[in-house]
Amino acid sequence: MGGPAWRMAFGMALLAGAIGVAWGEAARQEEELIRPADLEYRGAFRLPGGDGEDGWAWGGQAIAYWAAGDPNGPDDGHPGSLFGTGHAWQQQISEISLPQPVVSRTKNLKDLNTAGTLQPFRNIRGGLFGELEQARVGLACLPAQGRQKTPKLYFCWGPHMHEGERVPSHGWCELNMAEPKPAGPWRIGDEWNYVTTHYLFPIPQAWAERHASGMCLATGRFRDGGQGSQGPALFAIGPWLDGDPPAAGVRLKAVPLLRYSPVTDDRPHTLKDYHHSDEWSGGAWLTAGRKSAVVFVGTKGEGKCWYGFANGVVWPDEEPFPAIPDPPNDQRGWWSERFVGRMLFYDPRELAEVAQGRKKPFEPQPYATLDLDAVLLGVKIRQQWFHVGGACFDPQRGFLYVVECRADGDKPLPHVWRVKP
Repeated sequence: MGGPAWRMAFGMALLAGAIGVAWGEAARQEEELIRPADLEYRGAFRLPGGDGEDGWAWGGQAIAYWAAGDPNGPDDGHPGSLFGTGHAWQQQISEISLPQPVVSRTKNLKDLNTAGTLQPFRNIRGGLFGELEQARVGLACLPAQGRQKTPKLYFCWGPHMHEGERVPSHGWCELNMAEPKPAGPWRIGDEWNYVTTHYLFPIPQAWAERHASGMCLATGRFRDGGQGSQGPALFAIGPWLDGDPPAAGVRLKAVPLLRYSPVTDDRPHTLKDYHHSDEWSGGAWLTAGRKSAVVFVGTKGEGKCWYGFANGVVWPDEEPFPAIPDPPNDQRGWWSERFVGRMLFYDPRELAEVAQGRKKPFEPQPYATLDLDAVLLGVKIRQQWFHVGGACFDPQRGFLYVVECRADGDKPLPHVWRVKP
């Protein structure tokens, strides 16, 4: 017993078993990822009010879902509310109800339901920040954490141009915006504002406890031109862990989850197919049973990329600058031959490896993407900037909300997807 033939057969059986275990593990891991096919488009709805500067016009940079909002609303399967930013100049905050979204086959705004106003626009940041040029803003709602007695609306604000600054940018306030009682602002570790001051969203509590010391709030930013990170950046934070509230100016602890190298770095660690003209403007942590994904939404540049004007004129990058007249109705900035609204899907297990130090923050790449333009109503030309803005998620019912920029006149238009269990 135990001759060569038997030993070979036994070895082959062990090998087949090992391959089977490996394949089974790979299949199990695939089953735990939310795929683009798991997102069912449910339609859109309109925002209340007119197009004036005191309303939603030029707004929608940030939205946050609140499960306990609108408690007296209809039993239509869409409970809760959204907090969102209004006009980009004032960036005041309003709370709205959630009507049933409608899929308009002809993309007619008249087919859509309209949200109601639960709290009118108000300034929730008080005097925490001065005037902010082309400000970036993020919002997120969380139930009471740590020693807190009430739920909070978390926020961050920062100007478009920071030039490598590390200044206080984050805070929280009460959900009653008539008496917001804002607290802050606080810094995020020793990170540039270029990678921390745009999107905010909740992290599942179990994941946060296991991988990020209970920090269940994600914050990050992408800055065009690669200034900060050549792709979306993300950090886990927990302001309540540093005080109730932390003292103004405090440097909050932060756990890096995702960050590519800045354009000033010699190392070419970038998002796959990165363009300087990209704009990743919102994010959410999706869950559906055992499945999950971290998604970023934004506007992706494709084809040739340059700094200058949409007509292809390139702005010189060395002084002295020649006299180049601005083309009529054209804006200087980062351009690509075409832009597309897109969603990036990241594996939370890879972000956990970053949090635990087993991977570098620039190593994770999207495992899937989803193009959004087919359902958007306001995309008219291939070089249109800013297809989508903020995003948020209802984890109990699996609804993902993504704002389309200036799709209802100058007002944004929320779209809804349901993550199938």
